[in-house]
Amino acid sequence: MWFQRQLRLPPVPRGFHLMTREIVEALPELEQLQVGLLHLHILHTSASLALNENADPSVRADFEAWFDQAVPERAPYWTHTMEGDDDMPAHVKASLLGPSLTLPVSAGRLALGTWQGIYLCEHRDHGGPRSLIATAQGERR
Repeated sequence: MWFQRQLRLPPVPRGFHLMTREIVEALPELEQLQVGLLHLHILHTSASLALNENADPSVRADFEAWFDQAVPERAPYWTHTMEGDDDMPAHVKASLLGPSLTLPVSAGRLALGTWQGIYLCEHRDHGGPRSLIATAQGERR
């Protein structure tokens, strides 16, 4: 079985946001898979996806703090600046984290670790809604 769908996530402020529930709720077909894979790909160059801690919100705040220090705005070496101070740093952050995740599906559910969740990593101050392509494949239950 294969299926593919485009998902639209609502605008969120800059930061790291748990989106596991929103993504799973938008993909009821996952329940039909006994074993398989879900591939998520974000259709933007200034936001990214990550899999990490889903319980303590301070982890997401620490991610944001680290990335903001590691990839600063208004650095003198940026030349791509026409779209705002946050644009080029957003592209670098998105490249570091990557545009996609491939996740296992088992018995109709994502087979994530106890403390794992899917992050939408918004690297712009006003990124707007974000679109994902979700592609799943696997054996029916």
